[in-house]
Amino acid sequence: METRTVNDIFVPVADLDVDARAGFISRTYAHVMGAIVMFVLVELALFKSGAAVGIATTLLGTNWLFVLGGFILVGWLASRVAHTVVSPFAQYAALGAFVLAYAIIFVPLLYVADATAPGVIRSAAVVTLLLFGGLTGVVFHTRKDFAFLRTALMFGGVAALGLIVAGVLFGFNLGTLFSVFMVVLAGGAILYDTSNILYHYPEDRHVGAALELFGSVALMFWYILRIFLARD
Repeated sequence: METRTVNDIFVPVADLDVDARAGFISRTYAHVMGAIVMFVLVELALFKSGAAVGIATTLLGTNWLFVLGGFILVGWLASRVAHTVVSPFAQYAALGAFVLAYAIIFVPLLYVADATAPGVIRSAAVVTLLLFGGLTGVVFHTRKDFAFLRTALMFGGVAALGLIVAGVLFGFNLGTLFSVFMVVLAGGAILYDTSNILYHYPEDRHVGAALELFGSVALMFWYILRIFLARD
């Protein structure tokens, strides 16, 4: 598997001409939309075939730390491949594996939502897409580089993971306020990822850029859906 070396020259999209930048942005968002469509199709296939019931039962009956650990490992490997490997096939395989991992870990939440609050999944999806569009518009309109959010996002992510682990270990519910915090964190990640797409990614990393942005959108959808469920 061919990877980049320290001697490779990285030219950020901000240093490219207008046409090259526009092409990179178009490819990236096409892949984000493709990832979202793949996620929806996988979920539909799992629920229509009845496989979602078995997956939900298995995951809900498993220690969530093992599920979360496996998901984090798959996500880390997929992100590393998408950002470092030269082979386009490997990059697409990484994106596909990343989306599939999200689709599987979402099954229990979607199963509970569908069984207890019909229609809430669609509402959460609409709100997520509206927020995603609004935050994307902010970056494109202001042309601001949100790279300064990186440190805050790292600390926020570590704190959130610690709270999730503590919740699993000690059996307490993190509640709606935590979900609101995670939506804000995901919103910050979307701003950060979008500005990276405008300014910092190399031209050949559109798959990796799409992977990161899809992950941020999926994170936002997860916690918006939890907020809707807590309300019902």
